[in-house]
Amino acid sequence: MIVLKEGSFLKELVQRFTDDEVPGLSAQLSYFFLLSLFPFLIFLITLLGYLPISQEDVLRTIEEFAPGQSMDIINETLAQILNNRNGGLLSFGIIATLWSASNGINAIVRAFNKAYDVEESRSFIVARGMAIILTIAMVFVIVVALLLPVFGREIGLFIFSNFGFSEQFLTIWNTLRWLVSGAILFIVFTALYFVAPNKRLHIKDGLPGAIAATIGWIVASLAFSYYVGNFANYSATYGSIGGIIVLMIWLYLSGMIIILGGELNALLYKRRKAA
Repeated sequence: MIVLKEGSFLKELVQRFTDDEVPGLSAQLSYFFLLSLFPFLIFLITLLGYLPISQEDVLRTIEEFAPGQSMDIINETLAQILNNRNGGLLSFGIIATLWSASNGINAIVRAFNKAYDVEESRSFIVARGMAIILTIAMVFVIVVALLLPVFGREIGLFIFSNFGFSEQFLTIWNTLRWLVSGAILFIVFTALYFVAPNKRLHIKDGLPGAIAATIGWIVASLAFSYYVGNFANYSATYGSIGGIIVLMIWLYLSGMIIILGGELNALLYKRRKAA
């Protein structure tokens, strides 16, 4: 049994969870995540015509982490949108993605500023510009993450087959895919924790939270997906919107893990300055 001693690190982190209204901020963040999810997927899938990636590759990547019932909602919604696609869909996807995702980044900025006990002194234009640049950077990183498996698999199979190790490569590749996914998440989280707060920080100040958030998000996503797939039946309780409820809970957990990573960084920063 863990005892939370007075002044202990864990006790202070738990106190911050309550004082900084992490559950409420996570709910707010999940709302913006939901708003930006489909515009982002529209933009990404419309962009696939210019890249050696299929729609199945994108959805398979999401499916590795997303709960099953939420994937049904994502697949159905995307199918409806893409069946009515037109020439302006890419332009709409870019604009909608940048605006709605930057709203999500702004919510993250407010949560991190609260963690560091600082006010937002940057102008609206600077703050929104930073949010849009971060969004573009994350889109770029995600596209690279999707390209790596395509090219990596082909290059690996070519090299390993010349040595007669093609079967062994497939085993190694399945392990490497998880490492690549984790590395991409780590890069995204590090950028968020370094740039988003209105505080002059070093990159190393964002590393503890980025590591914790990367591991926490992967574990939480896989655990929640397993729980939904084997124990919970949200459709029995919520009917046809069961998939939406599952998606919202997953996004809520994701938002909470991101904010907790920021709280962890802020607490460690505060303790280093006080030492």
